[in-house]
Amino acid sequence: MAGHEIPEPADGRPLAESAALPELATARHHSCDPAFRHGVVVGFDGSVSSERALSYAIGMARRTQSALIIVHVANRLPATVWAGCEPPVFVDVPDHRTEVLGLELACSDHLAEISWVLVERGGDICHELEEVGREYEADAIVVGGTHGMVGRIFGTVAGRLARRAQRPVVVIP
Repeated sequence: MAGHEIPEPADGRPLAESAALPELATARHHSCDPAFRHGVVVGFDGSVSSERALSYAIGMARRTQSALIIVHVANRLPATVWAGCEPPVFVDVPDHRTEVLGLELACSDHLAEISWVLVERGGDICHELEEVGREYEADAIVVGGTHGMVGRIFGTVAGRLARRAQRPVVVIP
């Protein structure tokens, strides 16, 4: 969160070991804006299924009178070709789609009545959605269902997230 820096303890020990600063350990655990804690997390990439998930999440946030955390997971591409025994190295590629999605969401009439924030992450979609859910102590994660050959072979994001998440996952067909 901008403007909030947590200093390291003078004794050099990690913050969790420092008994003198328990309030800082709590502050680090809750580093998100308190207005968005216990909100609804929704994965959004502009696809038809994510638009349906967003519509459901908006209704869910209205019904529960909570905030909406919209998450866009940016692309990660291999930096090198996998050569024999060396695993590929992944780099974050600038994804200008987040800016475009943010502008579209800001102009949307559907979001006018609720508090919402757009969070950009890079990496594995399931991991990042669950991580944002943990950071914001979300009450639920809403994702769109996917159909197709790739989902049947590798497993869908919704299916993988439902198996590993520590909070309710709502899958919108």
